[in-house]
Amino acid sequence: MAPRRRRLPLKDYVDGILAGDRVVLARAITVIESELPADVDLGLEILEAVLPHTGNSRRVGITGVPGAGKSTLIDALGMHLVEERDEKTAVLSIDPSSPLSGGSILGDKTRMERLARHPLAFIRPSPSRGHLGGVARRTRETMLVCEAAGFRNIVVETVGVGQSETAVRSMTDFFLLVLAPGAGDELQGIKRGIMEMVDAIAINKADGDNRARAERARAEYASALHLFPAAPGGWTPRVLACSALEGGNIRELWELVLEHRAVTKASGYFQERRREQALEWMQELVHGGLAEMFERDPRVAARLPRLREEVRRGHISSFAAARQILSLFSSSKE
Repeated sequence: MAPRRRRLPLKDYVDGILAGDRVVLARAITVIESELPADVDLGLEILEAVLPHTGNSRRVGITGVPGAGKSTLIDALGMHLVEERDEKTAVLSIDPSSPLSGGSILGDKTRMERLARHPLAFIRPSPSRGHLGGVARRTRETMLVCEAAGFRNIVVETVGVGQSETAVRSMTDFFLLVLAPGAGDELQGIKRGIMEMVDAIAINKADGDNRARAERARAEYASALHLFPAAPGGWTPRVLACSALEGGNIRELWELVLEHRAVTKASGYFQERRREQALEWMQELVHGGLAEMFERDPRVAARLPRLREEVRRGHISSFAAARQILSLFSSSKE
């Protein structure tokens, strides 16, 4: 049996975070991610205390198709930020959880070897546990405490192209899609909704024999983006061929992030988007809180297993069962 984790006093967490202590930061994130009632309360107190020191980072969401070299690209981009720009950078990497066991690999530090060793970098792998199609349950909160700890850049890496893009887009300022050369089949497979969300596309692995293919892919995606409505805030999505392996156009990729920030701030879209994201977060927390109240209700807990079995056997419709259990929950709160 694993030893119990000792909680620190609230002040020690807050002071450590604001001082940029990475050990205390990691422990605070563990508390915030915990579902234990005592940790939930403490996590909320930590967040409230550090909230005035948040909001100043550049928030970048990155997704990509399997095999595109997404983690390698993040490693190269992160090294550019910590070495050439001397900026503290945090990577919140969402690791896919097994739908059967709930376990996850959490191998991001091995996939970002250079960045993981740098003193200005902080990599936090978190299991998705099936939440929001591949985004960890407390990613927003983790992002805030990293900002309070002085990290200038926050990169949120998703599991991959699928259901998580909307969630990541709702918590970041800049959304990047990473693809590999060979646009033909990929272009057909990428969902329109994802293409409409991106602020930029990076065609990775533009090196060696892939250079010409990467340039063709870049041209095809650039043409495809012209078919979509204009992005809000005055920004025109870009497509860039780059090489995480050789470092080609990595600096230029980050310049797109900075340019996007300048354009959207000048138009007022940046500030409005941050406000909308705060409202979306509140709504998500409300829904999550209601779900927890529902599951913990003793009358619901007593009735739900039997209703599930009746639905499974076809003795009652799903609609009627849902009406019954919701009515029971509602009456228990009167």
